Amino acid sequence: MSTPLPDASGPEQSLAGALADLARDLQREQVPGDVMAQSAASAVGLVPGAEDASISLVRARRHVLSAAATSDVARQFDASQGEFGEGPCLTAMYTELVVRTDDLAEDTRWPRLGARSDELGVRSMLCFQLFVHENTLGALNLLASKPAAFDEESEAVGAMVATHAAVALAGAQRFDHLRTALLNRDVIGQAKGILMERFKVDADQAFALLTRVSQDRNVKLHVLAAELTRTGSLDR
Repeated sequence: MSTPLPDASGPEQSLAGALADLARDLQREQVPGDVMAQSAASAVGLVPGAEDASISLVRARRHVLSAAATSDVARQFDASQGEFGEGPCLTAMYTELVVRTDDLAEDTRWPRLGARSDELGVRSMLCFQLFVHENTLGALNLLASKPAAFDEESEAVGAMVATHAAVALAGAQRFDHLRTALLNRDVIGQAKGILMERFKVDADQAFALLTRVSQDRNVKLHVLAAELTRTGSLDR
């Protein structure tokens, strides 16, 4: 007698399939902004209790930027955390990998933000640290309008979404840096060609001239090269 195959349509299998689809979709994205936007939207669809989501970036530990948000509420909440310099998102970035609050209005960890929670329409939050890179920190934030909207299942699913988002974002940032480097190399090459033709110098001499003007004007080399290819002048 053969053993029946396990049911592949249960909630665990459905979640696993959805997460696998998310991972594949994110890996296809090559622009960091698109990765963040898709991650935030997918988190709302996958994490139990989530109504809105955002991905926040903090640069130099001061400036909070809502890099992706599924609604104006999420965007305004990020702005409020930046205004007050406190909140579950910032705590997740600075000190804890995961932060959950069942009721912002009653949570004493962020009193100023909690006092505005009703006005913002946010009572529950679940935040995950995405990355810490040099002076930039990132977090995935999930929001809900009612208290105690998130539970252990929300944390488990949210952590998986955040992991996929962090991996895909790291890959997209590397691709973006590579693409920028290639574009910069091309525009510097074009600028060198202009100088070689104009002054009858070789490639090394043209590059030395670009470098000297870049230092004199305190302008990045690729910016100077782009100016030369656009205007035909170094404005020196």
